[in-house]
Amino acid sequence: MNISVARNDLVTALRQRGSTAYIVTVSHLGTPHVVQTQVSEQGGAVVLEVGPHTAGNARTRPNVSVLFPSARAEDYSLIVDAIATVEPGTSGLRLLLAPTRAVLHRPIRVPDPPPSSCGSDCVPLSF
Repeated sequence: MNISVARNDLVTALRQRGSTAYIVTVSHLGTPHVVQTQVSEQGGAVVLEVGPHTAGNARTRPNVSVLFPSARAEDYSLIVDAIATVEPGTSGLRLLLAPTRAVLHRPIRVPDPPPSSCGSDCVPLSF
């Protein structure tokens, strides 16, 4: 299922999922680099605390994805694609995200024919 949602719904979805997520960056070899991170909202911006390896990847390849896994099988995971900017933080490095796409996703099969091309149960979030 694909349903466009306002930016306020993305902010709400982020708040509902708590402060822990996984950031996916791409290494200089083109391979994915996935780490758990702390996420916060500061002045309307999505901010992630990261280490030097993740920051280095994002500095040279700023297109990133952030996954907030679902708490239960019937819940949606939140996946946010964004462009990251690296800056110093209070206790290390951090990424400021400019979201480009967001989707609520769960692998539960939907009726035939599916309501979207996803093949699962997806709800895109707009902002």
